[in-house]
Amino acid sequence: MLSNPATPLEVLDFASNHLITGRPEIAEALLSNIALPEDLREWVKMTADLEREANLVAPAPTPLEAGPGEERTQERETLLQRINRMTAAEKIKAALTGNQEERLILIRDSNKIVARAVLQSPKLSDTEIENIASMKNVTEEVLRLIAINRKFMKSYSVIRSLLNNPRTPIDVGLPILNRLNERDLKGLMINKNVADVVRGMAQKMVKQKEEANKPKVPGKKH
Repeated sequence: MLSNPATPLEVLDFASNHLITGRPEIAEALLSNIALPEDLREWVKMTADLEREANLVAPAPTPLEAGPGEERTQERETLLQRINRMTAAEKIKAALTGNQEERLILIRDSNKIVARAVLQSPKLSDTEIENIASMKNVTEEVLRLIAINRKFMKSYSVIRSLLNNPRTPIDVGLPILNRLNERDLKGLMINKNVADVVRGMAQKMVKQKEEANKPKVPGKKH
């Protein structure tokens, strides 16, 4: 069904966002469907690559039980220090199954696979996605991945955060500009942190909306 071009887009969308984790056969079926939209295709490929990379990384050895003195030292160790000591496999696991504080650190990891894993976490909340979309210290790839995810982009707050983030690439921001309401467009056109072309386009759209809302003068009767 998932490889059939006649399958409704809603079904392909649901399978791409909810069924492919741990199911390579579903990902393969989706990718073989010539009717799969490009944004979903990229998302499915990314997920498949992520799982493949995670399986190729050898699991870290189980740590020995700490003695009393070592335990006190570990308690003083900050979360950031602990994450910095993790192997790639441990970071991916933490990104997928860890808590919100861990995800907030791991989304900024230099390893793209780790950052991608955060966006795949089933524990990721709408509020977290909105916060990540507004972060100025994540890579452009993270912002691109958010923009191509249909589930994330159903949130107006995520769209607004992406457009007001100076890190968002112009080719990502411009196509979604028309989804802002007039009030947020006006705010964007005076936001000096975003690119000039984005501000200029926002100003142009505001003027067009104002012109369209002007009362029309009735024509003269002959």
